[in-house]
Amino acid sequence: MDKSVVFAVAGSGKTSRLVASLDEVKRFLIVTYTESNHDNLRSKIIQRFGYFPANITLYTYFKFLHSFCYRPFLRSKKNTKGVTFKLPPTFPRYALTDDRRYVSSNHRLYANRLAKFIEQSNLVSAVVARMEKYFDVFFVDEVQDFAGHDFNFLMAISAAKLNATFVGDFFQHTFDTSRDGNVNKNLHSDYDAYRAKFLAAKLRVDTDSLKKSRRCSKSVCDFITEKIGVSIEAHDDRESAVRYEDDPEAVLTLYKDPRTVKLFYKEHHKYACYSQNWGASKGVDRYQDVCVVLNPSNVKAWKNGNFLNINAETRNKLYVACSRARGNLTLVPESLLKAYKRS
Repeated sequence: MDKSVVFAVAGSGKTSRLVASLDEVKRFLIVTYTESNHDNLRSKIIQRFGYFPANITLYTYFKFLHSFCYRPFLRSKKNTKGVTFKLPPTFPRYALTDDRRYVSSNHRLYANRLAKFIEQSNLVSAVVARMEKYFDVFFVDEVQDFAGHDFNFLMAISAAKLNATFVGDFFQHTFDTSRDGNVNKNLHSDYDAYRAKFLAAKLRVDTDSLKKSRRCSKSVCDFITEKIGVSIEAHDDRESAVRYEDDPEAVLTLYKDPRTVKLFYKEHHKYACYSQNWGASKGVDRYQDVCVVLNPSNVKAWKNGNFLNINAETRNKLYVACSRARGNLTLVPESLLKAYKRS
């Protein structure tokens, strides 16, 4: 079996590579985390084949976890009514063997403990056998967003006798599938330790085949490498403008420009312009010129020379935002747009 994890930089074509690996003969299982990436994958698969082939099964992660892994074995026995994304109460603390640890009082499964519930019920081998029965190839996209019990579960089912490819970008980790106390709390704290977990699960680690961005210009890649601290190479020598702009009139012109997306750290919906939040822009490949709006603390970091020492999660989101640019990249202070923010 060929089992690998591919660490890909932003814009390197990981989704395109995954779709190009599909055919109309082998039975493919594809799992991704977010709804937006599910829809993106579905569109690209249809674009490639002209329809969605019956031999390809595409799930969002929690749909896969509940419908494929849990429901056939435990749904009738436990009489549950779906999944809740509300966190379990802190108290009382139930034992690992107590169903109340995993199921709410209204019979809904806690999403952040569903993978652990399947493991605790000794069903991992049954899930693996079911995967082997129905599929030949297992793909996971956005692997960097698997966390908590979900990461442990993913490593466990990677033992299935299927060809498996996981793809993701460690530095685009902006969301977690779930969290539960200290379980894998420091999973994304250290790149080398993270990489070692895949090696321990007997997956080959590929850091070379998708290390160059086709989306971003050399100018943007150099900026991300030098100022944000994420190493990224450009596929070609294309240049574009990368600048910090704090002239009020120039910033207002950018704000009003319907062709340039404005990416905010948060609350983009409070601005009446073409916009999105930094983290939520992950996976989006349709932007040309990008305007990244910096909050006061990040303006301070810029004026100090770089973003290398800002909060790791914020830095990852900033990397996501800047790497959306196919063309020019402009950074502006949010303070100059406060007048246009809705209450």
